[in-house]
Amino acid sequence: MNEIAAIAGPSASLAEARALLGRYTLSPAAKLSLLHQSENTMFLVRDPARAAPLVLRVHSHRMAYHTEPSIRSELQWMSALRADAGIETPAVVAATDGSLVQWFATAHPDRPRLAVMFTYLSGSEPAEEALLPGFERLGEITARMHRHARGWTLPAGFQRHGWTAETILGDRPLWGPWQTGIGMDAPAVRLVGRMAAAIEKRLRSLPRDGDRFGLIHADMRLANLLVEGDRTKVIDFDDCGFGWLAYDLATAVSFIQERPDLPALIEAWLAGYGRVARFPHDLEAEIPSFLMLRRIAEIGWLASTQHVAFARNLAPRFAGDTCRLAEDYLTRFG
Repeated sequence: MNEIAAIAGPSASLAEARALLGRYTLSPAAKLSLLHQSENTMFLVRDPARAAPLVLRVHSHRMAYHTEPSIRSELQWMSALRADAGIETPAVVAATDGSLVQWFATAHPDRPRLAVMFTYLSGSEPAEEALLPGFERLGEITARMHRHARGWTLPAGFQRHGWTAETILGDRPLWGPWQTGIGMDAPAVRLVGRMAAAIEKRLRSLPRDGDRFGLIHADMRLANLLVEGDRTKVIDFDDCGFGWLAYDLATAVSFIQERPDLPALIEAWLAGYGRVARFPHDLEAEIPSFLMLRRIAEIGWLASTQHVAFARNLAPRFAGDTCRLAEDYLTRFG
């Protein structure tokens, strides 16, 4: 097994992914290399016949997470955001037969893979030491996305997950059970369980109307943003679905909820959002609940992505940090 295959783990090997290149308008000199490994495997495609590289996304780690219709739905919203709202997202690249989603076989005949080709966006992940100016811009971009979703007629057959207390805290959580997360011993499970119950109770009273609940990105953490000058580009719509608008803010501070400047980041995000659309007061009052709802989801995510170095490095201390945040939350809202 080559180095790429070892990193990719249960996903496609480099050779298997390379076989897909023949389905696209690429020259025989096109080269493939690993770009990023998380739930999915991202390959960089460089072709001397093209001015810019491409990105091949192979759906890999959570095989039951998406279907072909749900991936098509993701691509439809991304394309509409580019065309209608001016949001800088990757463009989808069709295969020579016009198809956008590719099925292909792997070394495991019972586990075929799905893949999508995108254009490559330049830019870099926001620097953690200088987030404040960018968060105001991020709030504005998020508001534009939410405004677009409210006015967009969903295409026939549109399918995406829902991000609610039920799908995060319930019996079949989308990202896995937080109770079995790394470091979640019996006292931690009891404490976080009390917080989960408090969150569910508080969110139950919120209306699910179009001003508060709708189609959201659902994973706007720093790793899914690219900054280039005064432009912020949004990538990785793999988790987009239906949820509370405030959940997008919660995802923007994923894994950095303990920063001392968190209140300032939230204030900047809300200021940017307010330049485009009104952010409901009842959602704003529940921002702490959405922050902790996301935090609980992250426990399950870290447990299911131990093949990723970021998750392995963060997981050992994450449960203890979450318990401290849970104690603070319960002091205020429990």
